[in-house]
Amino acid sequence: MTPEFVITFGRESMWVAFLLAAPPLIAALVVGLVISIFQAVTQIQEMTLAIIPKMLAVMIALAVAFPWLLETLTNYTTSVFNTVANVTR
Repeated sequence: MTPEFVITFGRESMWVAFLLAAPPLIAALVVGLVISIFQAVTQIQEMTLAIIPKMLAVMIALAVAFPWLLETLTNYTTSVFNTVANVTR
């Protein structure tokens, strides 16, 4: 196991983690920005007005992106198992 292999393996795992976290985080960011602008314009300072729509947006984003997320994670896991099998030989 070379240092290049470890760096590549770590980089790939960080990239997969980024890809898996992106859909719900982007949904929460967009909804949070829209709600914040709405609150600033109307001067409504209700906390639940910000939290509930973000939770719903994250759940919807996860439900919509679930097949892609599952495929990405399955491909990565298969790749890890194949790599570990080849390294241990």
